[in-house]
Amino acid sequence: MLSTRKHPSNFPPPDHSPSKAVATRPKSSSDHQWVHTPTALTILWLFVSLPLVVWDTVYVVGRPHTMPGGKWHQPLYTPYALYGEVDYVYGWPAYEAGDGFTMAQSSMNVLETLCYLGYLFIFWKYGEGQCTYAAGQRRSIGGGWGGLACLFGYSVSLLTFSKTVLYALNEHFSDYHSVGHNTASRLFFLWIVPNGFWIVLPAYMIYAFGTDILQELSVAGDDQSSKPAKLTKPGAIPFSNNNTPAKEE
Repeated sequence: MLSTRKHPSNFPPPDHSPSKAVATRPKSSSDHQWVHTPTALTILWLFVSLPLVVWDTVYVVGRPHTMPGGKWHQPLYTPYALYGEVDYVYGWPAYEAGDGFTMAQSSMNVLETLCYLGYLFIFWKYGEGQCTYAAGQRRSIGGGWGGLACLFGYSVSLLTFSKTVLYALNEHFSDYHSVGHNTASRLFFLWIVPNGFWIVLPAYMIYAFGTDILQELSVAGDDQSSKPAKLTKPGAIPFSNNNTPAKEE
């Protein structure tokens, strides 16, 4: 006959003392609310650049009437008489040669402007709070609308940056066909500096919007780390809000 191992009839009661309780990861991240708050520089740049881009686009589309001697040239487009001599892409040489690059980049300006306006519309319509940066009050937007606003801002900033870099690279690989006739000082102050704003400021906005997107993903993924989207190393023990090692569920 087979015998079975004897077990004690009564098992000891479980220990529920706080010292031996295992901390668990919070199931909800409702206490970590993400919001998008654009910087003052972002808002300032949009209000300065958008009218200039519209002005530039109308000039290109309205050629030759907006060019020197045209019926719409004065007084609105008088500065383009000088700029057309600095950069032939905007002057008579490119227009008479039928160069399509000028109109192509202006067509991208239309998409760029519409996306920026879409971002501002979403931000002002669905955002909360005041936008008086001088008084330290900043308007914010969260939730799905905040995510959509960030997506608009990031995408169009990348578009602006890439388009301007392409513009400069086109000149470089064309042996500076349109601007090579200028002196060094004239080229620097009338071509490099003005166009440089459309590289430096969009690059800053790419960083700002990208950081916000990473923060949103961190909150959505219940990432409690101190930096945006700082992933937990494989095999490491995640931490809860009170820095207590948490048990994976």
